[in-house]
Amino acid sequence: MRFLIDAQLPRALAYALTDLGHVASHALLLPDGNATTDRNIAEFADLDDRILISKDSDFLDGQLLQGSPRQLLLVSTGNIPNRELLPLILRNLGRVEAAFVESDLVEITRERLIVR
Repeated sequence: MRFLIDAQLPRALAYALTDLGHVASHALLLPDGNATTDRNIAEFADLDDRILISKDSDFLDGQLLQGSPRQLLLVSTGNIPNRELLPLILRNLGRVEAAFVESDLVEITRERLIVR
């Protein structure tokens, strides 16, 4: 799978996904780095056929109202240390992959995976 990790999530997530054989990059590596707008992040994810992973619910609104980003993994964990976030996502990665076969919107919480 191909992923774009939003700026508020750790770069280590992109590295971990890459180590597992996925194509993953972090929004901070986009040309405008931390100044990249949400719209440009969503456009890049769509143009490069990537699933956007973000904690930002604005992307949920964009997907529901405008269809962009086309594919979104919404991380709805509230404040969570990276030492808990990374294992949570990686532990559920197989389920996330399966969910994107049937849906373009998947939400992960501390307790469950929601396929919308």
